[in-house]
Amino acid sequence: MYSALNRINALAAFSLSTLTVLTFLCYASTAFNDSSRSASISASNVILKNVPDYVVSREKNDLGVLRFDLNADLTPVFNWNVKQLFVYLVAEYVSEKNSINQVVLWDHIIRRHIDSPVLKLKNENLKYYFWDDGHGLIGNKNVTLRLEWNIIPNAGQLPLWPATGSHKLSFPDKYAASQH
Repeated sequence: MYSALNRINALAAFSLSTLTVLTFLCYASTAFNDSSRSASISASNVILKNVPDYVVSREKNDLGVLRFDLNADLTPVFNWNVKQLFVYLVAEYVSEKNSINQVVLWDHIIRRHIDSPVLKLKNENLKYYFWDDGHGLIGNKNVTLRLEWNIIPNAGQLPLWPATGSHKLSFPDKYAASQH
């Protein structure tokens, strides 16, 4: 007959196999959901400074400063497989030095059942510096602000979703007077 250890081993193997199948079904039930949503983004008080980057070198680089408004309802993104959302505002532009520049300006974590998935930000400051590694912002008329999010699921992959809707902004042709 089977010993107690054989029975425990069989029970553990069956339980692990069952949990694996259930985890895969959890992922598969939400894998093809469309999590795209619209967002309304606008920017104001756009200022450009030419300041030294004391960390890397003493050369002066462009520093963009702005305030933004953001409206997005991410409630429909949440389903029973979504644990939280990592939401962030990205600025994307082209410069002479780089064919594509992407800078994260602001981020927020929205936890299920704890935080509100409705974002209504008005006249918000940037959370992170808008540095360019040279002079790619001065006179740049094609900087795009976009909202994106990563879904942190209970089971499955970590998809990245961009919001529909963006905002194009222009930086001035002159630097603002810096006060040091």
